[in-house]
Amino acid sequence: MYISDILNEMPTSYTSDLEKKVYEKLNELSINFDRVDNDTVESMEECLEIDKKLGAEIRKTIIVCNDKKTQFYLVVLPAEKRFDSKAFRDKMECSRVSFARAEDMQEILGVVPGSATVMSVVNDNDDKVKVVIDKEVADAEYFACNTGENTRHIKIKTSDLLEKYLPSVNHDPKIIEL
Repeated sequence: MYISDILNEMPTSYTSDLEKKVYEKLNELSINFDRVDNDTVESMEECLEIDKKLGAEIRKTIIVCNDKKTQFYLVVLPAEKRFDSKAFRDKMECSRVSFARAEDMQEILGVVPGSATVMSVVNDNDDKVKVVIDKEVADAEYFACNTGENTRHIKIKTSDLLEKYLPSVNHDPKIIEL
């Protein structure tokens, strides 16, 4: 699999509007990042080589919603951790949840299944999505994820994600042990 050398500047072209917004927001907030360009990855296992190159684990991001599709949750987990919907419901004190439909993910966040990223909340102008981050992820020094497409990944300080990026897009994460 192709993985570029580590780069520290914005790309010269973007694969989506979401990716352009993400890099503009990082630049606006003066958030330093390392990035790599890579062949398309479709699983967390394929991300292992990117993890090694960046020196940080690519985090798993899933999007779930309630039965009525009135509340969506973007959940960020360590790569190897399985999502336990019952534990999630208990901790969040919410009703049954299921994986969000591809159409809803695209409409609300501008992502498709397999490319979900916490960075996509920059598109959630209607506050339909609650960000939920596993405590293990929140406690780590670095955070790594894709930028809206699975062909580019970044690493930033987790504190920059929690204290700068998410507040700047009006999303205060709920941090829980999952």
